[in-house]
Amino acid sequence: MAILPLTSPSYPNHNTGPSAPVSVSNRIPLIFRRLHRFQQMDFEVALWQLSYLCLAPKRVYRNVYYHKQTKNTWARDDPAILILLFGCLFVAAMAWSFVYSYSFLAAVKLAFVMILRDFLLVGVISATLLRLFANRVLLSPSSHSSSTDTSVEWAYAFDVHTNAFFPLYLTLYIAQLFLLPIISKDKWVCLLVGNTLYLAGFAQYIYGVYLGLSALPFLIRAEILLSPLLPLFASYVVSLLGFNIANHVLQVYFAS
Repeated sequence: MAILPLTSPSYPNHNTGPSAPVSVSNRIPLIFRRLHRFQQMDFEVALWQLSYLCLAPKRVYRNVYYHKQTKNTWARDDPAILILLFGCLFVAAMAWSFVYSYSFLAAVKLAFVMILRDFLLVGVISATLLRLFANRVLLSPSSHSSSTDTSVEWAYAFDVHTNAFFPLYLTLYIAQLFLLPIISKDKWVCLLVGNTLYLAGFAQYIYGVYLGLSALPFLIRAEILLSPLLPLFASYVVSLLGFNIANHVLQVYFAS
């Protein structure tokens, strides 16, 4: 079974037959194939989505029904939100590089690490695992008879990662930067602030993943996706005994 989806059948000249030839480019989600088409991107909508991912994330997923009806795909095909996230990560990399007195080349390298590893690589792994898990565990029994229209697309699973990543970005890439003078101190109150920050960041990501998949009408038992919150909170409680998560993560992340 292919990991990446084929182009949506709503597009012209798309052969959906079982023996249809599949080119390498058609295995790449449409959102990535359109990254160079800046003139076709709707940055206003992308900014609206990023804003509501923090204020009212459920409103963002109401649009997937409209997109399914008009484009015959649950996933977004406009890469504007990716460009904005790339820009946000680049700005964060420059800010962190200034704090750690990095050279310009080191700052650019950090930006590529944040974009390619933290966002894209983690997103590819997360989307692949989410798609496999959702299609094998969360599909309602009546959905198996029409898997073409009622299965989680890889591109949609990557959308879910993208949407869930932005609140985490604001918490761990931006808020942590401003709180660095506090969380870096060797005091229990500072440890509490830093560890709570990481709890909030990853809890937001888990909740965002849950919202994204629970929005699909053919999935059931989506509450299972909230189960990682239990070990996350348990680890947080244990860490309050003296393990400063922020200090350890930053030492590994910015190790020279």
